Amino acid sequence: MSREILIIGSGFAACQLVKSLRKLDVEVPIRMLTADSGDEYNKPDISHVFSQGRSSAELTRLSAARFAEQYQVVMQPFTRVESIDPQARRVHTADASHAYAQLVLATGASALVPPVPGHELLLTLNSQGEYQAAEAQLRDARRVLVLGAGLIGSELAMDLLSSGKQVVLVDQASSVLASLMPAAVSARLQACLVASGAQLRLGSGLQRLERSGDGIRAYLDDGQWVDCDSAIAAIGLRPGVDLARRTGLAVGRGIQVDRHLQTSAEHIYALGDCAEIDGRVLPFLQPTQLAASALAKTLLGQPQVLQLPPMLIRVKTPRLPLQLAGETSGEHLDWQLSFDDQGMLAQAFDAQAQLRGFVVSEGRLQNAFALLRQLPG
Repeated sequence: MSREILIIGSGFAACQLVKSLRKLDVEVPIRMLTADSGDEYNKPDISHVFSQGRSSAELTRLSAARFAEQYQVVMQPFTRVESIDPQARRVHTADASHAYAQLVLATGASALVPPVPGHELLLTLNSQGEYQAAEAQLRDARRVLVLGAGLIGSELAMDLLSSGKQVVLVDQASSVLASLMPAAVSARLQACLVASGAQLRLGSGLQRLERSGDGIRAYLDDGQWVDCDSAIAAIGLRPGVDLARRTGLAVGRGIQVDRHLQTSAEHIYALGDCAEIDGRVLPFLQPTQLAASALAKTLLGQPQVLQLPPMLIRVKTPRLPLQLAGETSGEHLDWQLSFDDQGMLAQAFDAQAQLRGFVVSEGRLQNAFALLRQLPG
């Protein structure tokens, strides 16, 4: 029987797992099948490429060949998995079949694109490949519409502004970062975006896109329109569950796993943006790092339960950096806000006056770790 650990995917989660495995075992055979190039890069860097003037090629940390050599893995780039046979423990591609001892799905997530007329005109920047495809158009664009004022949309908007472009930020919500925090807490960032030159069209949804001369006209559902040279969709992510669903694995928002990261099928695990843990999808770096470390031990015969402590989320908006942790949205929270020359300190308490979450900005970032220790586990 095969001893091979087979990983489908080559993004951050997959690479972290390989590194964690190699720290524990330098000999266990590892194979990676990936539909893209297999090059290692840091996806959050895409939020800063415009102000830093970085090309898509400059995002690469290690080429697929160098990564494979350094970590002693069999890397098969541009290889799409067609099906999985859990009973036979085999994975099938278009022209080959591979046996596995343990299988890990690290199939990531794709950018959501609204199904409106003209949606094919929207660019997405969820991967190095997508940035490469959009690079020339965005470099030449003077006016850019960003659809979505959440975490990624706000980061992209600020970066585009810092590179000298005109930015219109559109969102159906009435404030930026609406899914993460109340308007009173995000107001400081919202004011910073406006002061930086952003035009905010909040409370408006996208109705359709049309070619208009050399550019694009975006019609909003309030009856108005925006003219731009490029439009970017940043309204969220869809976990990559299609392969898991075809295999018959339990799927909710993501691929459902237990605290050992095991799916509903024996010897098959899921990790990263595609995985759903306790009903939650956690598309952030720290939980993925912790999950990769725990899963590596499990795959090597030392079952490790994943423990997720309170974790910081960083909003990478350099002109007004934010960090948050714990529960920061919901009507059950009582917020206490403090503003001074150093920045903002916003604390969320429950009915028992227990700190449940917080948001800090600018100079108040130094308070984050002390507050983090006060959050319930």
